Amino acid sequence: MSNQLALVKKDTVDVVAAKVREFQERGEIHFPANYSPDNAMKSAWLILQSTLDRDKRPVLQTCTKDSIANALLDMVVQGLNPMKKQGYFIAYGKQLVFQRSYFGTMAVTKRVTGAKSIDAAVIYEGDEVDYEILNGRITNLRHKQKFGNIDKDKIIGAYATIVLSDGEVYYELMTMNEIRKAWSKSQMWGKDQEVEKQGSTHDEFRQEMAKKTVINRACKRYLNSSDDSSLIMRHFNRQDDVIAEAEVEAEIAENANSELIDADYEFVDDDTTGSQQTIFDKEPVSTSAGGPGF
Repeated sequence: MSNQLALVKKDTVDVVAAKVREFQERGEIHFPANYSPDNAMKSAWLILQSTLDRDKRPVLQTCTKDSIANALLDMVVQGLNPMKKQGYFIAYGKQLVFQRSYFGTMAVTKRVTGAKSIDAAVIYEGDEVDYEILNGRITNLRHKQKFGNIDKDKIIGAYATIVLSDGEVYYELMTMNEIRKAWSKSQMWGKDQEVEKQGSTHDEFRQEMAKKTVINRACKRYLNSSDDSSLIMRHFNRQDDVIAEAEVEAEIAENANSELIDADYEFVDDDTTGSQQTIFDKEPVSTSAGGPGF
């Protein structure tokens, strides 16, 4: 088993580490002073050794080496560390993906934009909310709330603010219906489900989940409205497409021996505009015997 892990590590962690060093030498990527890509990959490797797929099997045995390498590369290029809860490794069939948490999304946003702060608040029935719209953007948002209005069953919306280094403020506002539509994409949400199941995370922690959702929307939309085509942004935008594709592939594999279902798959995500390609030279990482396909 130790020999097998050593081989997987050689074909994934070591390959990615070498590629990251190459990016640094070419000046394509610069990490924050407090971020060590080597330490992040060591943390990720420790986590991966105990990560299981939905069938309780080790992902290092069931997932392809290419997908493991690409998941690690996505993590490192974005300057994230799973030990800080900035993302998670999730297996969809034989494909491993690195899925950012909202902490990770905020970290990338601050790194790319130099934002000073990112915050969110919930709007309840009875709150007073005023704002203006200038050139299609919300400005001058004012929110007045009474303590007695706070009730998770009376949430009507939420908003997030990104305060940039020059003092400019970007706002994202979502109604509760929009928030629930975003939640409906979760695997924990039933096919015909319209509201949170009693006792679920979305129900018990509705305020926090609403804030997380609007923060994710704000960060993604603000970043995608910029003209930044950097390495970081290519990996940032890749995640949702990779997850959507992996989910479909896993579902097809599960139904391969069952009754044929005539269905069309459509990937719809109004929060992303990214490419499904992994990296540089528009080729995914390859760990095949012929060498890495960078």
